[in-house]
Amino acid sequence: MPHCIIEYAKPLEKNISSSTLMQAVYHGALKSELFEPTDIKLRTIPYVEFASGENQNALFVHVCLKILSGRTLEQRTMLSQAVLSELNGLESHFSSETSLTVEVYEIEKASYAKRVL
Repeated sequence: MPHCIIEYAKPLEKNISSSTLMQAVYHGALKSELFEPTDIKLRTIPYVEFASGENQNALFVHVCLKILSGRTLEQRTMLSQAVLSELNGLESHFSSETSLTVEVYEIEKASYAKRVL
């Protein structure tokens, strides 16, 4: 934990790789000091079709951080800010119209199930 899901507009791949996005999110999660390096899981989802209101060309990166419940609001806020800060460091790869957002979801420990094969 956390599960870091990076959604982004596929046209961004002209200027930045998905692995660069994953590295930034990884470093942000690591800087939060809430997780061990080996516990940070990352995946990307590029979107071919997207819109923001009527803007069909609104480029974006949205990071969803799914963490087990039990962290304080302060810790969750610090986590999202650390990840956003790392994404901001990639600013030269984005156009001025690119939206960068980070969201933290809590997973109830009682209802979370896991099995490693």
